[in-house]
Amino acid sequence: MKLWQKGITPNARIERFTVGNDYVLDKELLRYDCLASMAHARMLHKIGILNRHEQDLLVDGLKEIIDLDQQGKFEIAPSDEDCHTAIENYLTQKLGDVGKKIHTGRSRNDQVLTAMRLLYRDAIDRIDTLAEELSGAFRHLNERFGSVAIPGFTHTRKAMPSSVGMWAGAFTDALDDDRALLRTVRALINQSPLGTAAGYGVSLKLDREFTARELGFDTVQQNPVYAQLSRGKFEASILHVFSQILFNLNRCASDLILWSMPGWGFFELPADYCTGSSIMPQKMNPDVLELIRGHYHLLNGLESQVKNLMGNLITGYHRDAQLGKEPVLKGIEITAECLSIMTTLIEGIKVDAEKAARQMSDELFATEKAYKLVEQGVPFREAYRRIAKSLFEK
Repeated sequence: MKLWQKGITPNARIERFTVGNDYVLDKELLRYDCLASMAHARMLHKIGILNRHEQDLLVDGLKEIIDLDQQGKFEIAPSDEDCHTAIENYLTQKLGDVGKKIHTGRSRNDQVLTAMRLLYRDAIDRIDTLAEELSGAFRHLNERFGSVAIPGFTHTRKAMPSSVGMWAGAFTDALDDDRALLRTVRALINQSPLGTAAGYGVSLKLDREFTARELGFDTVQQNPVYAQLSRGKFEASILHVFSQILFNLNRCASDLILWSMPGWGFFELPADYCTGSSIMPQKMNPDVLELIRGHYHLLNGLESQVKNLMGNLITGYHRDAQLGKEPVLKGIEITAECLSIMTTLIEGIKVDAEKAARQMSDELFATEKAYKLVEQGVPFREAYRRIAKSLFEK
């Protein structure tokens, strides 16, 4: 039975449309909703709504749901709409009136907000770990090949000498900044919305600080209206920092595609990370890098989806917010997979020092030559013109 049903049978077509694919997506939320519900049950016991036996029955029932889910035996049916209804229906069927008490002091609004934030927290920690692993792969690349000189470019033209170490170190530094942004966003979202109900609180004297501590939140989101206004805002912040990470991967992928071309060849991609052509026998294609490069743009689109969905809405909850769940879950999946794949690819890259040396042509040292004249007392602009003249008069 639906939590909101009042004796009116919903139109089947409208029901399918409003449910969408939430009942599928919520498989990822189920465990987090159970954990939040356990904390809520303990709080209801603390304020006298539940006795100790009722609390224990509910907590045990919620643990049972988590176990069943891990075994693939807990179903969220389309008729349930979401995991929240499936959980409450299971508890009610198992415990009768005790199960009906679990929703006391809650709305599905603060329930989903809480579960999502617990999921986001774990996802950010996972992405942070993966970013650290990729940073480690770049450091290892530096240790193996850092001293190999390669051309540095501006305007897609050779500019000045660089090195594999300088190139790899740039991405290590970039990932360090991205990880700092991840920590900032994690702190932003780590506020407990539990107890704000549908955005206007409830008349019960809930102990919101208790549930916040139980669930590891840094603080309570005090204003219940803002708990709803932060919906979409926090998700966009998460997707934005993920897009910063993929921005780096996008640039790295472009470099590797170019510099592993036969005409350049100072980077050699792992053979098992390349694909072939159905018609051209000689082809070894960097499809994986092209897809990583492309996923950056998909992630930007997901961030725009969330922002556009939540823009122009008046204060309070609106069902539009339901459509913002999938882009965030998709963004988490994309970011994690791209980081993981790029890490193993960087670990498998080889550098051909001989081919790199052949690319270190004279024009790369023009600025260095100008500065040698400067060291002899020649004004820089005069030194610049002398070197330019020597190059262009050949």
